[in-house]
Amino acid sequence: MQTRYLEDLKDKRLLNRGNSILNRLFCNSVHSIRQLATNDSEAKAFYRFLQNDHVSEADIIRNMSSNCQSCVIGRPVLCIQDSSEINLYDHHNRIKKDSYIGLTNGTESGLGFFIHPSFIIDAETFMPYGFANVKVWNRGHTAVPKDKSHAKNLLGMEEKESYKWIESSIKSKQVLNKATEVIIIQDREGDIYEQFCQIPDDRTHLLIRAKANRVLADKSKLFGHLSQLPLQGSYELNLEGDKRKGIKKRTATMEVRYSKITIGRNQYNDKSMPPTVTLYAIEARESTEGVDNPILWRLLTTMSVESLDAALLCIEWYTCRWIIEEVFRILKKEGFNIEASELAQGKSIRKLCLMMMETIVKLFILQIAYSSEEEVPPSCCFSSEQTQCMEMQMQLLEGKTEKLKNPYKPSDLKRFIWVIGRLGGWKGYSSERKPGITTFWIGLKKFSDIFQGFMLFRDVSKP
Repeated sequence: MQTRYLEDLKDKRLLNRGNSILNRLFCNSVHSIRQLATNDSEAKAFYRFLQNDHVSEADIIRNMSSNCQSCVIGRPVLCIQDSSEINLYDHHNRIKKDSYIGLTNGTESGLGFFIHPSFIIDAETFMPYGFANVKVWNRGHTAVPKDKSHAKNLLGMEEKESYKWIESSIKSKQVLNKATEVIIIQDREGDIYEQFCQIPDDRTHLLIRAKANRVLADKSKLFGHLSQLPLQGSYELNLEGDKRKGIKKRTATMEVRYSKITIGRNQYNDKSMPPTVTLYAIEARESTEGVDNPILWRLLTTMSVESLDAALLCIEWYTCRWIIEEVFRILKKEGFNIEASELAQGKSIRKLCLMMMETIVKLFILQIAYSSEEEVPPSCCFSSEQTQCMEMQMQLLEGKTEKLKNPYKPSDLKRFIWVIGRLGGWKGYSSERKPGITTFWIGLKKFSDIFQGFMLFRDVSKP
């Protein structure tokens, strides 16, 4: 497991300050600089770091990419992409309206910027490796009238905001050039003809949820073609349920169909692109009776899908998209709450946002490490003082029965992950589902308060 720090800054003082912020973000789990710092002097130093033009977004992103690049050598990886807006409108009277922020999708109530990360996990173990690339951008401060004509379709691909999908794929390929295989996973917005032409090669594949009901080479439509294919197999999918999306907890029966297809260039695509592209299409359709919103995934991929096992593997990889949603969730209201930052400059908030994202990788590492059979040293995530504090806290968290005892050795990181999980609300039974990212985030935040009290008592108690 790799400790995630800044390494590329030339000024050693800035380097140390940046790494101090990363450590505090992980241990304290708060967005407030005042709460991250231990005193006014340190808070001022943190503010200066984020405002310093000698520390650019590009520096931080390059460091994130470097951390990721060193982990993927010789491994097959999934590159999961998606976009999210950081809306700062609630603080629009305080935030400086500079070139680093602009209107968001909220139009009149939207002010902020956008992020489009490429999150990398191992294709076999699902261990997170970090971010190969993060695109950060903003729109202007004046709303552009919607063009209902086809004029916007005549723009060059690189002039469109949707080019972020292709641009991120290109940059991710460069960073991941030492991985054995790269599978780029995107949602419907990534269903772009030019991307299918430009990105794939012998070791790079696309796996994208279909958005357009494309016309195929035989003049049939994609969605109808998939639904009429013979059933190739089925599997069961356990759904936890999501009240926000109206999904009830259930076991869904999924039917699988797949086929080789050929799609063609249309009048709005770049004319330098090939006239046709051959892909594989997969449909996973829920057949459970009495369900109001059955699951339906239609996937397009440049990988060869000639068997049910290959189709099921693609479906399993696509379901890993939930991980990027977890990143956004912890970054925003259910975690660090970057949108509530007290910072007044857009460039500072954008840098802090990137540093929070690098910190979130460590939260995922906690989750994966707890499920791993391998023993990982506690020093990867915690100092000796922190583990000492957790050993004392453990006496309060363990129950009287063996089922509620911490089963791990002091030399194993899992012993202390167990403590963080219990502090986050996990009950601790081995029969229970293992703690998730949100639980760890809550646990770390609670542990931060406990640790401050521990250090204060230790210092006061010294003779």
